[in-house]
Amino acid sequence: MSQSQILIVGTIRIPPGSLERARPAMEAMIRESRAEPGCLVYSYAEDVMEPGLVRVTEIWESRTALTAHFQSDHLRRWRASWHALGVCDRRLMSYEIGAAEPA
Repeated sequence: MSQSQILIVGTIRIPPGSLERARPAMEAMIRESRAEPGCLVYSYAEDVMEPGLVRVTEIWESRTALTAHFQSDHLRRWRASWHALGVCDRRLMSYEIGAAEPA
């Protein structure tokens, strides 16, 4: 039996006036996370109806890959920038998922 993948979905809030300042840090976080072994999907998307609400979607091939991500330098740098950028209201949930198939 294959190992379950890990899906992380949720939101963070960034004051709409800080989004442009946050963009380079967000782009670095996405680029470096996507380069990690085991990262299948990593994206941020601003909600069209709620400026400053950023939707987070991640898929990791295993819990081991996700654990390594949590210990990465780029994640530490991203979290260290939150106060200055006004990042708040982080609401992320992780789910174990089986094999993906077209919908």
